[in-house]
Amino acid sequence: MLVDHFPLTELRLRTPRLELRLPDPEELAALADVAADGVHDPAYMPFRIRWSELPPAERARSVVLHHWSVLGQWTPREWRLPLTVFRDGAPVGVQLLKAVDLAITTECSTGSWLGRRYHRQGIGAEMRAAVAHLAFTHLGATDLVSSAFTDNAASLGVSTKLGYTDDGIERHEDRGRLRVIRRLRLTRQAWLERERPDVTVDGLTRCLALMGLNGSAASEDDRPQSPG
Repeated sequence: MLVDHFPLTELRLRTPRLELRLPDPEELAALADVAADGVHDPAYMPFRIRWSELPPAERARSVVLHHWSVLGQWTPREWRLPLTVFRDGAPVGVQLLKAVDLAITTECSTGSWLGRRYHRQGIGAEMRAAVAHLAFTHLGATDLVSSAFTDNAASLGVSTKLGYTDDGIERHEDRGRLRVIRRLRLTRQAWLERERPDVTVDGLTRCLALMGLNGSAASEDDRPQSPG
């Protein structure tokens, strides 16, 4: 069975409204359709790599190819986990969690996109909170990092809601003009001190070795807890 060779296919994260997991082929096709319908206001570009400007059919195909490419490059030392986000059984976007030498660095980073029709419903914060729970509670992470352009109010709002603090800036050229990215950092302690949605994680144990952890990541019972 596939799960015997790649146990990440059994990993499930669940929040009050969402489920995050790897998609089957037909669900990946449905996710590509979500991207084809648009992921942001065409007047604003939130991504450094302008994949969302592709024509709808090419944009959809790029989602499929990128998903396969990310999984195909997986190693325990360096990995990217592209979890499809489902609401009411239908895909609405992607929440990525990635790390390099996690057992040593104890740091993960995130990236995401959400179908435009699902914006402004609190989904972005809930799906990032889900992977924060995975990283801090189950993978032994001490820090979670993210970034966004300084004019990306939606992404920065999610980070503020979850307790991230500033971690510097990056300056980038984009089609002949300067764009500035804010780096953001969420520590485990800051995460523990804030109210959080309930998250359950299933199917993780056999995945730990694939993440370079070899079963050594601390469980929730090993963590200091706070209300909420």
